[in-house]
Amino acid sequence: MCPAFAVGLCQLVALPLWLLPADPAWGWVLVPLALTATPLWSLVHEGIHGTLLADRPWNDRCGRALAVLHGAPFVVLKTGHLLHHRYNRTLRERTEVYDARTTTWAKAAPGYYARLLGGLYLMECTSVLLALLPAKVLRRLARTAEAPDTVAGPLLDRLARPQALRQLRADAAAVAALYAAAFAAYGEHAWMLCAALAGRALVVSLPDNAYHYATPLDAPLQAMNLRLPRPLEAFALGFNLHGVHHRHPGLPWSALRARFAREGGRYDLGWVPAVSRQLRGPVRADR
Repeated sequence: MCPAFAVGLCQLVALPLWLLPADPAWGWVLVPLALTATPLWSLVHEGIHGTLLADRPWNDRCGRALAVLHGAPFVVLKTGHLLHHRYNRTLRERTEVYDARTTTWAKAAPGYYARLLGGLYLMECTSVLLALLPAKVLRRLARTAEAPDTVAGPLLDRLARPQALRQLRADAAAVAALYAAAFAAYGEHAWMLCAALAGRALVVSLPDNAYHYATPLDAPLQAMNLRLPRPLEAFALGFNLHGVHHRHPGLPWSALRARFAREGGRYDLGWVPAVSRQLRGPVRADR
């Protein structure tokens, strides 16, 4: 966890204040740093499930701090992710699936590809704007957004609750302050930070649904285990063992490998083929 904060401070403080003024070529450091969005999200994910630290209050505090580095309020990420576990592969939450009776592949594709190629992270980041809304407006939006094919209604309804809204506002303010200060520090090199965040958006969004793409519907526990070399599995904090995680969401990442072995140690696909096949686009519900 400490390396994650060190990487964040390097990217948002040390690089713009000390390294870039000495030599703009230091900006190339942002390329590998963009890849650290993977373990950063994995740490936030541990915090969401209460497995980051044994002490729950400190687990949540650290989860919130890591989420601020990620660029989004922890309560939004947590609520959205827990709804994902509840509704996975049901009508409410099946990202790539479209109903051919009501729409076409061509109509479903633009939104699908936008989300896949960075839009998911953009939605996470822009959720800070929800902090500006009163609870009654959030509840009204929840009622308006309520539909059988989306989790937007339940998400907004939960965010309107007093404790959740307090956390949302505090964390949104922290995100806004941190990144406003970072852009100010980058100054004439702010375009580099924009490029780094675009890279983070792709790194976060592209693999997000790879574990579920074209898997059986109406099966909330359904997810794939994807093959990765062990060093990369450790880098991702075992996120590739996603099938195990969905069946045992209370396990910390360090216990997933042993559980995977006990359950037979079978991979569904390699990580790269699983991510790449998403580029085929939306999938018909009756495929």
